[in-house]
Amino acid sequence: MAISNPFFSPLSPPLTLSDKPHLRSSFLFSLSKLTITKKPKNQTKTRTRRTSLLTVTAQSNKNNNKKDDSADYPDRIISAVCYFYPFFDGIQYGKYVITQFTPIQVLIQPFIPAIKVFKSFPFNGFLVFLTLYFVVVRNNNFSRYVRFNTMQAIVLDILLIFPDLLERTFNFSDGFGLDLMMSLDSTMFLFLLVCLIYGSSSCLLGQVPRLPIVAEAAERQVL
Repeated sequence: MAISNPFFSPLSPPLTLSDKPHLRSSFLFSLSKLTITKKPKNQTKTRTRRTSLLTVTAQSNKNNNKKDDSADYPDRIISAVCYFYPFFDGIQYGKYVITQFTPIQVLIQPFIPAIKVFKSFPFNGFLVFLTLYFVVVRNNNFSRYVRFNTMQAIVLDILLIFPDLLERTFNFSDGFGLDLMMSLDSTMFLFLLVCLIYGSSSCLLGQVPRLPIVAEAAERQVL
């Protein structure tokens, strides 16, 4: 005997979404959740272009810095020779040290002819100063390496004004004052000698020497 099911009667019509409003709304709500948000392509392209631009700019700045600080062999030689200028101009401060130490006499001996030529005319030092400053430092045709080292030599020579003024002002002849003046002159000469050796050797090796006291002042003058 067949048992009839009241819930699935063949006579009852099938249920549709239109008959059940709450089922239709739930179905539409489920479809709305399936909407996929796509990332705009233009934003991605813009970020890519910005990244590429920053990379190219950084690489360009790096290449420019290498070009400015480049030191080929002519630049090294010119820079090394410039450090002889303050040493020749302040050779008189070594009158006490040179007479007492034979190794320093041997070291200075090859440069005596050049020192005599430099000291032969009172205004040679000033003329060399003007030439180095206006022809080399202010000339962008020279590399920054040459201009920086030349400016260091010029600033070092300017420092020689202070001990010279001190000697002319006090003019010690004996006693403690004379000992103090001898110590000051000897210290200045040794400082010039160390700067000459360090500056010239560093330039010949293609390195950038940074002299104490004068390096920062030289950087401010080199554009």
